[in-house]
Amino acid sequence: MRPFGYVRAGSLREAAEAYAAHPDPRYLGGGTNLVDLMKLGVETPATLIDISRLPLDAVEERPGGGLRIGATARNSDVAADPLVRTRHPLVSRALLAGASGQLRNIATIGGNLLQRTRCPYFQDVSKACNKRLPGTGCAALEGVHREHAVLGHSAHCIATHPSDLAVALAALDADIELYGGDSGDSEDNDHSGGTDGTRTVAATAFHRLPGDHPERDTVLRAGEIVTAVLLPAPAPGAVSLYRKVRDRASYAFALASVAAVLELDPATGRVRHVALALGGLAHRPWRATTAERALTGAVPDADTVRRAVDAELDRARPRRDNAHKVLLARNLARDALTTLASTARRAP
Repeated sequence: MRPFGYVRAGSLREAAEAYAAHPDPRYLGGGTNLVDLMKLGVETPATLIDISRLPLDAVEERPGGGLRIGATARNSDVAADPLVRTRHPLVSRALLAGASGQLRNIATIGGNLLQRTRCPYFQDVSKACNKRLPGTGCAALEGVHREHAVLGHSAHCIATHPSDLAVALAALDADIELYGGDSGDSEDNDHSGGTDGTRTVAATAFHRLPGDHPERDTVLRAGEIVTAVLLPAPAPGAVSLYRKVRDRASYAFALASVAAVLELDPATGRVRHVALALGGLAHRPWRATTAERALTGAVPDADTVRRAVDAELDRARPRRDNAHKVLLARNLARDALTTLASTARRAP
Protein backbone atom coordinates (compact mmCIF):
# COMPACT_ATOMS: atom_id res chain seq x y z
CA MET A 1 0.00 0.00 0.00
CA ARG A 2 1.41 3.38 -1.02
CA PRO A 3 0.43 6.20 1.35
CA PHE A 4 -1.13 9.30 -0.16
CA GLY A 5 -2.74 12.50 1.03
CA TYR A 6 -6.42 13.33 0.58
CA VAL A 7 -8.11 16.71 0.20
CA ARG A 8 -11.86 17.21 -0.25
CA ALA A 9 -12.41 20.39 -2.24
CA GLY A 10 -15.39 22.59 -1.41
CA SER A 11 -15.19 24.65 -4.60
CA LEU A 12 -13.42 24.78 -7.92
CA ARG A 13 -11.10 27.44 -6.56
CA GLU A 14 -10.24 25.28 -3.54
CA ALA A 15 -9.54 22.35 -5.84
CA ALA A 16 -7.22 24.36 -8.09
CA GLU A 17 -5.40 25.86 -5.07
CA ALA A 18 -4.97 22.41 -3.53
CA TYR A 19 -3.56 21.11 -6.79
CA ALA A 20 -0.98 23.90 -6.83
CA ALA A 21 -0.10 23.46 -3.15
CA HIS A 22 0.37 19.69 -2.92
CA PRO A 23 3.01 17.40 -4.44
CA ASP A 24 2.19 15.10 -7.34
CA PRO A 25 -1.59 15.62 -7.15
CA ARG A 26 -4.48 14.01 -9.05
CA TYR A 27 -8.12 15.01 -9.15
CA LEU A 28 -10.55 12.30 -8.01
CA GLY A 29 -14.07 12.02 -9.43
CA GLY A 30 -15.71 8.62 -9.55
CA GLY A 31 -12.32 6.93 -9.40
CA THR A 32 -13.33 3.98 -11.58
CA ASN A 33 -10.15 4.31 -13.67
CA LEU A 34 -7.73 6.16 -11.40
CA VAL A 35 -8.14 3.82 -8.43
CA ASP A 36 -7.62 0.77 -10.64
CA LEU A 37 -4.39 2.29 -11.98
CA MET A 38 -3.24 3.05 -8.44
CA LYS A 39 -3.76 -0.59 -7.50
CA LEU A 40 -1.60 -1.62 -10.47
CA GLY A 41 1.13 0.86 -9.60
CA VAL A 42 0.66 2.72 -12.87
CA GLU A 43 -0.54 5.86 -11.10
CA THR A 44 1.24 6.79 -7.86
CA PRO A 45 -0.13 10.17 -6.78
CA ALA A 46 1.06 11.72 -3.55
CA THR A 47 -2.23 13.59 -3.10
CA LEU A 48 -5.80 12.97 -4.22
CA ILE A 49 -8.05 16.02 -4.51
CA ASP A 50 -11.66 14.91 -4.31
CA ILE A 51 -13.91 16.98 -6.59
CA SER A 52 -16.77 14.49 -6.70
CA ARG A 53 -18.97 16.53 -4.36
CA LEU A 54 -18.70 19.80 -6.25
CA PRO A 55 -22.05 21.01 -7.68
CA LEU A 56 -21.20 20.08 -11.27
CA ASP A 57 -23.67 17.26 -11.83
CA ALA A 58 -26.62 18.95 -13.54
CA VAL A 59 -27.94 18.58 -17.09
CA GLU A 60 -29.12 22.05 -18.09
CA GLU A 61 -30.66 23.62 -21.17
CA ARG A 62 -28.64 26.31 -22.90
CA PRO A 63 -29.97 29.22 -24.97
CA GLY A 64 -30.81 28.03 -28.46
CA GLY A 65 -31.56 24.44 -27.50
CA GLY A 66 -28.13 23.12 -26.55
CA LEU A 67 -27.28 21.26 -23.34
CA ARG A 68 -24.69 21.68 -20.61
CA ILE A 69 -23.75 18.45 -18.84
CA GLY A 70 -21.77 18.89 -15.63
CA ALA A 71 -18.54 16.94 -15.35
CA THR A 72 -19.45 15.16 -12.10
CA ALA A 73 -22.79 13.93 -13.45
CA ARG A 74 -22.93 10.14 -13.28
CA ASN A 75 -22.96 8.28 -16.55
CA SER A 76 -26.17 6.43 -15.65
CA ASP A 77 -27.99 9.67 -14.87
CA VAL A 78 -26.91 11.32 -18.11
CA ALA A 79 -27.79 8.27 -20.22
CA ALA A 80 -31.29 8.28 -18.72
CA ASP A 81 -31.87 12.04 -18.82
CA PRO A 82 -34.91 12.90 -20.99
CA LEU A 83 -33.24 15.93 -22.58
CA VAL A 84 -30.19 13.91 -23.57
CA ARG A 85 -32.25 10.98 -24.87
CA THR A 86 -34.49 13.27 -26.91
CA ARG A 87 -31.98 15.73 -28.35
CA HIS A 88 -28.82 13.65 -28.58
CA PRO A 89 -29.70 9.95 -28.32
CA LEU A 90 -26.26 8.87 -29.57
CA VAL A 91 -24.77 10.27 -26.32
CA SER A 92 -27.12 8.08 -24.31
CA ARG A 93 -26.32 5.04 -26.46
CA ALA A 94 -22.58 5.61 -26.20
CA LEU A 95 -22.77 5.81 -22.41
CA LEU A 96 -24.92 2.68 -22.18
CA ALA A 97 -22.46 0.81 -24.40
CA GLY A 98 -19.49 1.85 -22.31
CA ALA A 99 -19.80 -0.02 -19.02
CA SER A 100 -21.99 -2.09 -16.72
CA GLY A 101 -24.71 -0.47 -14.66
CA GLN A 102 -22.59 -0.68 -11.51
CA LEU A 103 -19.77 1.31 -13.11
CA ARG A 104 -22.09 3.81 -14.79
CA ASN A 105 -23.64 4.55 -11.41
CA ILE A 106 -20.32 5.87 -10.05
CA ALA A 107 -18.32 6.94 -13.12
CA THR A 108 -18.53 10.60 -14.10
CA ILE A 109 -18.76 12.38 -17.44
CA GLY A 110 -15.47 14.19 -16.91
CA GLY A 111 -13.74 11.01 -15.82
CA ASN A 112 -15.06 9.18 -18.86
CA LEU A 113 -13.21 11.62 -21.11
CA LEU A 114 -10.04 11.43 -19.01
CA GLN A 115 -9.81 7.66 -18.66
CA ARG A 116 -6.50 6.28 -19.82
CA THR A 117 -5.77 3.64 -22.42
CA ARG A 118 -6.51 0.00 -21.68
CA CYS A 119 -3.34 -1.09 -23.48
CA PRO A 120 -2.06 -4.09 -21.45
CA TYR A 121 1.53 -2.90 -21.80
CA PHE A 122 0.59 0.44 -20.26
CA GLN A 123 -1.08 -1.35 -17.35
CA ASP A 124 1.85 -3.70 -16.73
CA VAL A 125 4.65 -1.82 -14.96
CA SER A 126 7.17 -4.51 -15.92
CA LYS A 127 6.79 -3.65 -19.63
CA ALA A 128 8.28 -0.76 -21.58
CA CYS A 129 5.74 2.00 -22.20
CA ASN A 130 6.39 5.52 -23.40
CA LYS A 131 2.94 6.59 -22.24
CA ARG A 132 3.59 5.45 -18.68
CA LEU A 133 7.29 6.31 -18.56
CA PRO A 134 8.50 8.45 -21.49
CA GLY A 135 11.64 7.27 -23.21
CA THR A 136 11.43 3.62 -22.18
CA GLY A 137 10.05 2.34 -25.49
CA CYS A 138 6.79 0.72 -26.60
CA ALA A 139 6.51 -3.01 -25.96
CA ALA A 140 3.28 -3.14 -27.96
CA LEU A 141 5.10 -2.39 -31.22
CA GLU A 142 6.55 -5.89 -31.36
CA GLY A 143 4.09 -7.51 -29.00
CA VAL A 144 0.45 -8.48 -29.25
CA HIS A 145 -1.34 -5.51 -30.80
CA ARG A 146 -4.65 -6.97 -31.94
CA GLU A 147 -6.57 -4.17 -30.18
CA HIS A 148 -4.19 -1.33 -30.99
CA ALA A 149 -4.31 1.69 -33.27
CA VAL A 150 -4.44 1.61 -37.06
CA LEU A 151 -4.74 5.40 -37.52
CA GLY A 152 -2.68 8.30 -36.22
CA HIS A 153 -0.16 6.21 -34.27
CA SER A 154 3.55 6.96 -34.05
CA ALA A 155 6.83 5.13 -33.50
CA HIS A 156 6.40 5.92 -29.80
CA CYS A 157 2.88 4.61 -29.12
CA ILE A 158 0.12 2.57 -30.79
CA ALA A 159 -2.42 2.70 -27.96
CA THR A 160 -6.09 3.57 -28.48
CA HIS A 161 -8.41 5.75 -26.44
CA PRO A 162 -11.18 3.72 -24.74
CA SER A 163 -13.99 6.27 -24.28
CA ASP A 164 -17.28 5.68 -26.12
CA LEU A 165 -18.62 9.06 -25.02
CA ALA A 166 -15.66 10.90 -26.55
CA VAL A 167 -16.48 9.44 -29.97
CA ALA A 168 -20.07 10.67 -29.74
CA LEU A 169 -18.95 14.14 -28.65
CA ALA A 170 -16.53 14.36 -31.57
CA ALA A 171 -19.35 13.66 -34.03
CA LEU A 172 -21.59 16.25 -32.37
CA ASP A 173 -19.02 19.06 -32.48
CA ALA A 174 -19.38 19.39 -28.74
CA ASP A 175 -17.15 21.56 -26.57
CA ILE A 176 -15.37 20.74 -23.32
CA GLU A 177 -15.50 23.40 -20.60
CA LEU A 178 -12.39 23.74 -18.42
CA TYR A 179 -11.40 25.67 -15.31
CA GLY A 180 -8.06 26.87 -13.95
CA GLY A 181 -4.67 25.49 -14.86
CA ASP A 182 -1.28 26.87 -15.80
CA SER A 183 -1.70 28.73 -19.11
CA GLY A 184 1.93 28.12 -20.01
CA ASP A 185 1.88 24.38 -19.45
CA SER A 186 0.26 22.97 -22.56
CA GLU A 187 -0.85 23.58 -26.09
CA ASP A 188 -3.31 26.41 -26.62
CA ASN A 189 -6.29 24.83 -28.35
CA ASP A 190 -9.02 26.88 -26.73
CA HIS A 191 -11.44 28.86 -28.87
CA SER A 192 -13.00 30.90 -26.12
CA GLY A 193 -11.95 32.05 -22.68
CA GLY A 194 -13.65 33.74 -19.78
CA THR A 195 -12.62 36.19 -17.10
CA ASP A 196 -13.63 33.59 -14.49
CA GLY A 197 -10.74 31.27 -15.32
CA THR A 198 -12.70 29.08 -17.72
CA ARG A 199 -12.10 28.21 -21.35
CA THR A 200 -13.65 25.81 -23.83
CA VAL A 201 -11.94 23.39 -26.18
CA ALA A 202 -13.57 21.61 -29.10
CA ALA A 203 -14.13 17.93 -28.35
CA THR A 204 -12.30 17.10 -31.59
CA ALA A 205 -9.18 18.92 -30.27
CA PHE A 206 -9.32 17.79 -26.64
CA HIS A 207 -7.49 14.46 -27.06
CA ARG A 208 -4.08 14.29 -28.72
CA LEU A 209 -2.42 11.96 -31.17
CA PRO A 210 0.72 10.42 -29.62
CA GLY A 211 3.44 12.01 -31.78
CA ASP A 212 6.62 12.32 -29.75
CA HIS A 213 4.73 12.73 -26.45
CA PRO A 214 2.29 9.85 -25.94
CA GLU A 215 2.24 10.56 -22.20
CA ARG A 216 0.04 13.60 -22.98
CA ASP A 217 -3.44 12.21 -23.51
CA THR A 218 -5.18 15.60 -23.75
CA VAL A 219 -4.52 19.31 -24.11
CA LEU A 220 -5.33 19.92 -20.44
CA ARG A 221 -2.99 22.32 -18.69
CA ALA A 222 -1.49 21.40 -15.32
CA GLY A 223 -4.17 21.71 -12.64
CA GLU A 224 -7.01 22.28 -15.11
CA ILE A 225 -10.38 20.74 -14.28
CA VAL A 226 -13.04 19.52 -16.70
CA THR A 227 -16.23 21.22 -15.54
CA ALA A 228 -18.79 20.46 -18.25
CA VAL A 229 -19.58 19.14 -21.71
CA LEU A 230 -21.43 21.58 -23.98
CA LEU A 231 -23.70 20.05 -26.62
CA PRO A 232 -25.07 22.09 -29.53
CA ALA A 233 -28.75 22.19 -30.39
CA PRO A 234 -29.70 19.37 -32.75
CA ALA A 235 -30.32 20.47 -36.33
CA PRO A 236 -33.93 20.03 -37.52
CA GLY A 237 -34.19 16.82 -39.51
CA ALA A 238 -30.78 15.48 -38.46
CA VAL A 239 -30.54 11.80 -37.51
CA SER A 240 -27.77 10.12 -35.57
CA LEU A 241 -26.56 6.82 -34.16
CA TYR A 242 -23.76 5.16 -32.21
CA ARG A 243 -22.60 1.62 -32.91
CA LYS A 244 -19.81 -0.47 -31.47
CA VAL A 245 -18.11 -3.76 -32.32
CA ARG A 246 -16.43 -5.61 -29.45
CA ASP A 247 -15.28 -9.08 -28.53
CA ARG A 248 -18.26 -9.68 -26.28
CA ALA A 249 -21.59 -7.94 -26.03
CA SER A 250 -21.24 -7.33 -22.30
CA TYR A 251 -19.28 -4.10 -21.87
CA ALA A 252 -15.98 -4.74 -23.60
CA PHE A 253 -13.95 -1.91 -25.06
CA ALA A 254 -14.44 -1.18 -28.74
CA LEU A 255 -12.47 -2.91 -31.46
CA ALA A 256 -14.17 -0.32 -33.64
CA SER A 257 -17.05 2.07 -33.11
CA VAL A 258 -18.83 4.78 -35.05
CA ALA A 259 -20.81 7.88 -34.15
CA ALA A 260 -22.57 9.51 -37.07
CA VAL A 261 -24.87 12.48 -37.67
CA LEU A 262 -26.58 13.06 -41.00
CA GLU A 263 -28.86 15.77 -42.35
CA LEU A 264 -30.30 15.65 -45.86
CA ASP A 265 -31.72 18.45 -47.97
CA PRO A 266 -35.38 17.39 -48.21
CA ALA A 267 -35.76 18.92 -51.66
CA THR A 268 -32.78 17.21 -53.32
CA GLY A 269 -31.93 14.26 -51.08
CA ARG A 270 -28.33 15.44 -50.96
CA VAL A 271 -26.22 15.58 -47.84
CA ARG A 272 -26.52 18.97 -46.16
CA HIS A 273 -24.41 17.99 -43.15
CA VAL A 274 -22.58 14.84 -42.12
CA ALA A 275 -20.31 14.11 -39.17
CA LEU A 276 -18.53 10.79 -38.77
CA ALA A 277 -16.29 9.84 -35.85
CA LEU A 278 -14.57 6.49 -35.40
CA GLY A 279 -13.52 4.93 -32.11
CA GLY A 280 -11.17 2.12 -31.17
CA LEU A 281 -8.82 2.96 -34.05
CA ALA A 282 -6.57 5.73 -32.76
CA HIS A 283 -5.13 7.54 -29.76
CA ARG A 284 -8.18 9.81 -29.86
CA PRO A 285 -11.64 9.71 -31.49
CA TRP A 286 -10.98 9.87 -35.22
CA ARG A 287 -13.05 12.50 -37.00
CA ALA A 288 -13.42 11.19 -40.56
CA THR A 289 -13.06 14.51 -42.40
CA THR A 290 -12.03 12.91 -45.70
CA ALA A 291 -15.23 10.89 -45.80
CA GLU A 292 -17.29 13.89 -44.73
CA ARG A 293 -15.95 16.05 -47.56
CA ALA A 294 -16.71 13.32 -50.09
CA LEU A 295 -20.30 12.98 -48.86
CA THR A 296 -21.24 16.63 -48.40
CA GLY A 297 -23.45 17.74 -51.29
CA ALA A 298 -23.75 14.20 -52.66
CA VAL A 299 -26.65 11.77 -52.75
CA PRO A 300 -25.67 9.16 -50.12
CA ASP A 301 -26.29 6.01 -52.15
CA ALA A 302 -24.38 2.82 -51.47
CA ASP A 303 -21.58 3.53 -53.97
CA THR A 304 -21.00 7.07 -52.74
CA VAL A 305 -20.90 5.92 -49.13
CA ARG A 306 -18.52 3.09 -49.99
CA ARG A 307 -16.11 5.38 -51.81
CA ALA A 308 -16.18 7.98 -49.03
CA VAL A 309 -15.48 5.48 -46.25
CA ASP A 310 -12.79 3.73 -48.28
CA ALA A 311 -11.05 7.05 -48.94
CA GLU A 312 -10.94 7.71 -45.20
CA LEU A 313 -9.62 4.29 -44.26
CA ASP A 314 -7.00 4.25 -47.01
CA ARG A 315 -5.00 6.22 -44.43
CA ALA A 316 -4.98 3.28 -42.01
CA ARG A 317 -1.66 1.62 -41.26
CA PRO A 318 -2.38 -1.65 -39.46
CA ARG A 319 0.35 -3.82 -38.04
CA ARG A 320 0.79 -7.57 -38.06
CA ASP A 321 -2.34 -8.70 -36.25
CA ASN A 322 -4.81 -5.79 -36.24
CA ALA A 323 -5.75 -5.40 -39.91
CA HIS A 324 -9.18 -6.76 -39.00
CA LYS A 325 -9.90 -3.39 -37.39
CA VAL A 326 -9.87 -1.69 -40.77
CA LEU A 327 -12.42 -4.14 -42.14
CA LEU A 328 -14.62 -3.78 -39.04
CA ALA A 329 -14.52 0.01 -39.21
CA ARG A 330 -15.22 0.04 -42.95
CA ASN A 331 -18.30 -2.17 -42.66
CA LEU A 332 -19.51 -0.40 -39.53
CA ALA A 333 -19.23 3.08 -41.05
CA ARG A 334 -20.82 2.06 -44.35
CA ASP A 335 -23.75 0.43 -42.59
CA ALA A 336 -24.21 3.37 -40.20
CA LEU A 337 -24.30 5.95 -42.99
CA THR A 338 -26.58 3.86 -45.18
CA THR A 339 -28.96 3.32 -42.26
CA LEU A 340 -29.03 7.02 -41.43
CA ALA A 341 -29.65 7.97 -45.06
CA SER A 342 -32.61 5.61 -45.19
CA THR A 343 -33.96 6.97 -41.90
CA ALA A 344 -33.57 10.57 -43.04
CA ARG A 345 -35.44 9.91 -46.29
CA ARG A 346 -38.39 8.47 -44.39
CA ALA A 347 -38.54 11.32 -41.90
CA PRO A 348 -41.56 13.62 -42.26
